[in-house]
Amino acid sequence: MTVSTMDLDGTSAARRRVVWSSVLGSTVEWYDFLVYGTAAAFLFNKLFFPSFSPALGTIAAFGSYGVGFIARPLGGAIFGHFGDRIGRKAMLTMTILIMGFGTFLIGCLPTYDQIGIAAPLLLITLRVLQGVGIGGEWGGAVLMVIENVPNERRGYYGSLVQLGYPIGVICSTGVFAVASRLPEAQFLTWGWRVPFLLSAILVGIGLFIRLRLEETPVFRQVQARHDVAKIPLLEILAKHRRTFLTAVGLKVSEIAYVSVATIFSITYVTGHLGMSRSAILNGILLAAVIELFTIPAFGWLSDRYGRRPLFVVGCIFSILFAFPMFWLFRTRNAAVIAFTVAAAVSFGQGIMFGPEATWVAELFAARLRYSGASLGFQIGAALSGGLTPVIASALLLWTGATWPISLYLMVVAVVTLTATFAAPETSRQPLA
Repeated sequence: MTVSTMDLDGTSAARRRVVWSSVLGSTVEWYDFLVYGTAAAFLFNKLFFPSFSPALGTIAAFGSYGVGFIARPLGGAIFGHFGDRIGRKAMLTMTILIMGFGTFLIGCLPTYDQIGIAAPLLLITLRVLQGVGIGGEWGGAVLMVIENVPNERRGYYGSLVQLGYPIGVICSTGVFAVASRLPEAQFLTWGWRVPFLLSAILVGIGLFIRLRLEETPVFRQVQARHDVAKIPLLEILAKHRRTFLTAVGLKVSEIAYVSVATIFSITYVTGHLGMSRSAILNGILLAAVIELFTIPAFGWLSDRYGRRPLFVVGCIFSILFAFPMFWLFRTRNAAVIAFTVAAAVSFGQGIMFGPEATWVAELFAARLRYSGASLGFQIGAALSGGLTPVIASALLLWTGATWPISLYLMVVAVVTLTATFAAPETSRQPLA
């Protein structure tokens, strides 16, 4: 049984409310998750891992960053299970509270100098909490939108939810850019805490909006047919393994690329190349601003031409640009670095990230969609996004060169290209 456009309830105004509520909630969640990455690249090696050498401290800080990615599949499994059994809306309310709670408490943490080894242990615990929250949030936010919109515009509307990522980047990077203008002593004492503490305000706004949402008509139909899956994850692993592995493969390249271009690049440009923080921050901010326009454009193009062509272009770009990206970084020209980051993010990530939410969700039937989409997406993110900054830092420390990092990016692009051809084209099919 399929759901046609006429089956979807609500007026255009109601649809807009669902879409922008999901975008705002996603922005809050991504801000919380990304503000940690910026802090890990800039200062957590000094505050929480000071007993290591600078290089090893950076790897340890990125390791704590990666823990959040590793925890994301756990959140996808837990909230996916209940999202497929109870509903999408209830899970979104819980995830935003978990995410905000973890982020706020990070801003309250004592540092290593104050409580010793307990500081990094608490930091990692709260990072796990963040990972669980974002792991459950993404799938619910996407489904709230694509299960409420016309079939022929799913790619575009689904891409709007992905705008939470660049908006979160702009907010998190911008707040840190302002805070880092403080004198070094003040920034390391209390200034770094402000971006984390501000999360409480954002969470309050996001929670207020999400409580006003209605359950999706698609899930209500699943309930009406008494077709709710008993244990969605087991059913997926038993009967839909290929689809699940395809969803994982679709994720690994774009998340690896953006992790190198926006997270690892901070330490590479400031530490290895000796440039100012503003050089790389300007590039990250420029890339995020550009993605505000390119992500919806790529979503719209996926409705017109299909999901697969955009992924093919993105994978080919990722392979061809893997070496030039570092060559351009080494020019030590701030403008060149900024445009390099913008190009890497737009075409190494954004061209796939835009239609990805919709395509991954379309691979699964409604009764399994929250679990399948969330877990596939989050395992791909954990394998590639969480480990990539650690792998890149270790390869740079081991070889003193960036060519192994470029080869790594090429390999994961081939993995995603393989998944791209394995996945069915779903852009013109009704939502099952």
